[in-house]
Order: sequence, then C-alpha cells, then structure tokens
Amino acid sequence: MIKLRLRRCGKKQRAIYRIIAIDARSRREGRDLGKVGFYDPINKKTYLNVSAILFFLEKGAQPTKTVHDILRRTEFFKERSLG
Repeated sequence: MIKLRLRRCGKKQRAIYRIIAIDARSRREGRDLGKVGFYDPINKKTYLNVSAILFFLEKGAQPTKTVHDILRRTEFFKERSLG
C-alpha cells in the first residue's frame, strides 16, 4: 500500500516537512516514490503539487491523518469532492 506521509527535514528546532508518497512498510526516512509537496509549520506555508497528489490518489494511495488534515486545510478536497 502506498501512503502520502511526512518526511522531516530542516535544522534542529526549525523542522519543515516534505510530503512524499512512500510504501507503507518503509521507515520515515526511507526511499520515496515521489515528492508531492512540503509543509512549513513555523511559517505556515504549504506547497502542493496537485497533479502528483491526484496521480497517487488515483493509484490507491492513502494519506495519513496529518497529511489529510493539511490537504483539507488547503481546500484540496473541496475543489475535487474526493472526501
């Protein structure tokens, strides 16, 4: 199963997160299938590659709860009525 999950990047106390598509059995820092965006909780910035996210969701990828909340806050699902 493929998951859309966060990967931690950045310095100590200044974490940013990449949103990646990865096999669910892999560890957090494991090899990803693709990078689909990033999330900076400190500066409240989010960048999403919408076409890549849609590609992985159509292939059956499941977002984690945190990634789902990020997508919901950016109104990703509202535009597409995916849930």
